[in-house]
Amino acid sequence: MKTPGTTKAVSSAPNKREFTGTDNPRHLRALAALLRRPLPREQLDSIAGCSNGPELIAELRRRGLGNDHLPCERIKFIDRDGSLCRPGVYSLTEKGRRMVYAWLARRGNGGAA
Repeated sequence: MKTPGTTKAVSSAPNKREFTGTDNPRHLRALAALLRRPLPREQLDSIAGCSNGPELIAELRRRGLGNDHLPCERIKFIDRDGSLCRPGVYSLTEKGRRMVYAWLARRGNGGAA
């Protein structure tokens, strides 16, 4: 039996230099909120109207807002039971904001929601 050759890991999303945009209402609500302030996952779910905020963020990243433009910072937090936990807080970097604003300007209506 032949042994398979080694395979190189290839990213499923090409390295994009600009945000390609979206018409998805959940994406638009999330972007509008992220332009205002950083959001923990639970608030993102509530504002966007979804139940899987990390996947929504992954979709935006695949559209050009990579980890370096839309990072998730893990913070230290004490939950209601007194246990230490590390929830994620999503935010747009300055460059990420510029990318979204540039897309909004190309889009023409200037609003994300």
